[in-house]
Amino acid sequence: MARKASLSGFPELLPEERLIENHVLDTLRETFELHGFSNIETRSVETVDQLLRKGEIDKEVYGISRLLAEDASSRSEKEKLALHFDLTVPFARYVVENAGYLNFPFMRYQMQKVWRGERPQDGRFREFIQADVDVVGDGALPFRYDVELALVVIESLAKLKIGDFKLRVNNRKLSEGFYRGIGLEDTAGVLRSIDKLEKIGADAVAQLLKDELGANDEQAQVALKLAQICTEDTSFVDQVRALGVSHELLEEGLRELEEVVGEASKRAPGNIVADLSIARGLDYYTGTVYETVLVGHEKLGSICSGGRYESLASNGKRTFPGVGLSIGVTRLVSRIIAEKMAEPSRKVPSAVFIALTNDEQWSAAQDVADQLRQRKIACEVSANAAKFGKQIKYAEKRGIPFVWFTQTDDAGNLKHEVKDIRSGEQVEANPENWMPASEDLTVKVTSPAT
Repeated sequence: MARKASLSGFPELLPEERLIENHVLDTLRETFELHGFSNIETRSVETVDQLLRKGEIDKEVYGISRLLAEDASSRSEKEKLALHFDLTVPFARYVVENAGYLNFPFMRYQMQKVWRGERPQDGRFREFIQADVDVVGDGALPFRYDVELALVVIESLAKLKIGDFKLRVNNRKLSEGFYRGIGLEDTAGVLRSIDKLEKIGADAVAQLLKDELGANDEQAQVALKLAQICTEDTSFVDQVRALGVSHELLEEGLRELEEVVGEASKRAPGNIVADLSIARGLDYYTGTVYETVLVGHEKLGSICSGGRYESLASNGKRTFPGVGLSIGVTRLVSRIIAEKMAEPSRKVPSAVFIALTNDEQWSAAQDVADQLRQRKIACEVSANAAKFGKQIKYAEKRGIPFVWFTQTDDAGNLKHEVKDIRSGEQVEANPENWMPASEDLTVKVTSPAT
């Protein structure tokens, strides 16, 4: 991804880079399904009215219309179409429209491209893949799913072997209850200010709280003290109570966050952090909120974020609360490639290259290929009978480990041999039962550390 793109913000990968991306997607898919999540896909296009329900993101949305559409400018927001900028809004619509056909709690994962018209920079693209995992209930959703989602994501990222990472978690109830306890009623405004802490620093946030939200010096300082609490265990509970603030909502948030951090720290010590500066700027989050960073790559931003929402999806009096996380696959893959955090064992899926002794042998070589493919051995057949050295060099450049040779003996019988071009070892082989070593059968993506 370090190569200069002909169209900024729309990345294209080389085949070997795509193998890394597919490895990430396959790993996530396997882990999500092991936890019982079902896969769905939603359409790429939504109405503008549907997309704008999430908030003020109209500058980020790519509209879509036919080039020669005569009435495009006169259409209402309910008629205009746009590409989805995330997977949460389409999912909310999907749940409402299909509620009669779904079993609740509905556990889904979704891996698709999204489009967002923001300024391209490191880790930010205009076209990118997201991997979302959510649980949605009908009317109510047990809090235990907040814990489950944290564990699923930690397990998924750990399997990718991308180095140390931290799932930073907070609870909006805790923060909102605390702010109300110190007399700040515009809790959404306070959260938006606190959310800027890492970008602008404590002094600037304190000034925002005073200038825009009417906080006095004491309120601003106490709010910042809360945001500075960060622990890898449940000790944050005592630290919050030591600040001397009381509110019913605060206590509820403390209990919920304690359960998430307590269980996750037991099962994945070192990967979970109670970070009370995490606010998530989007107002629809109502409880647990998550953000994930790669240790040593914090400037990349969050690679995975989400939270609990009580009313994102609704149909009249019927509501569908949920909790979910979204992994920025393209952001993550871009850093994996740039920093060489993983590499494929070869550039192509092929494990075997079938060489030709002469051009008349091409059809017989295809017979060999058919036999190998029946046993899930990826292979390709040479297009012409070039010198063996040239055919071997072709396979070598692509990283194909084995070259297959077929010759006719004096009695007219076919004789098969396969050569491991890495070691030079060449042995007789039968296309009906020959198998490569398991590590050579498919492309393996590994970390340099493994």
